[in-house]
Amino acid sequence: MDISITVPFYNEEESVSIFHNKLNKVMLKLNMAYEIIYVNDGSSDQTGAILNQIATSNRNVQAVHLRRNFGQTSAMMASIQQTKGEIVITLDGDLQNDPTDIPKLIDKIEEGYDVVSGWRKYRKEGIIRRWPSRIANWLVSRITGVQLHDYGCTLKAYRGSMLRKVRLYGEMHRFIPIYAMQFGANITELVVKHHPREYGKSKYGIGRVPRVILDIIVLRFMSKAMDRPIQFFGKIGIYAILLSFIFGALTIYLKLVENIDFILTPLPLLIALLFLTGMIFIMIGLLGEIQIRTYYETQNRFPFEIDKIVSMN
Repeated sequence: MDISITVPFYNEEESVSIFHNKLNKVMLKLNMAYEIIYVNDGSSDQTGAILNQIATSNRNVQAVHLRRNFGQTSAMMASIQQTKGEIVITLDGDLQNDPTDIPKLIDKIEEGYDVVSGWRKYRKEGIIRRWPSRIANWLVSRITGVQLHDYGCTLKAYRGSMLRKVRLYGEMHRFIPIYAMQFGANITELVVKHHPREYGKSKYGIGRVPRVILDIIVLRFMSKAMDRPIQFFGKIGIYAILLSFIFGALTIYLKLVENIDFILTPLPLLIALLFLTGMIFIMIGLLGEIQIRTYYETQNRFPFEIDKIVSMN
């Protein structure tokens, strides 16, 4: 299989057939073996029935139905697990992503990239949605070091062998390129078209902001401490213990030189608090090291990825 297309749907009954016709026209022109995997994320309208009709009348289409609405991350994970293609394309089915951009993404992958991220440079949405998104993208790029303009764009192309190693949880689907970077992926981005929503309504609102902030905190931790928790937590612990010794020296100085009694200052309490905090952080780091080793052993994984091996044989 050359190409796998994955598309999640949730209450998009007006868009499904139109989207499929547009996508199918693009794929037929490519002259490549392809499969289309549609995921019905627990829709309460006729989305599931329409997907069944499409799947039973098209050999290249699968319709995967989730038991309830699990969210876009779970829907994408469910579709990725079904893919067999060397290249996997993800996009939304609300007609805002344009299937005609798919050939450009494939060309980029064939140039040697592992991830090609779509950039909705000219978004057809109001300023209330654009500016928070720009700020979030800037923050994520700064925190993780993966410089992309538009993490929220679902239209992306991936090398299938790499993508199928990724496991997604929570609301992390938009950050797949960051997970891919942990496998040494070569990442680029490409300007893609973006259309205003014609049918249905957006599933995202202002309530998304706290979740994005929490996602950024998780990303910060994963980018800095996923493979070396003792370096992350232990460093904080050592700094706290060093501060406790500094304040301890200050306490002795005040007692011996300035003749100020310990009881008259908060320093003894602060010293004890800093020392205990430091020890706790070091213990958390040690426990993290045990857990990460257990994770790699049970998953039969290693903290590295081999690109290729060259030999005379």
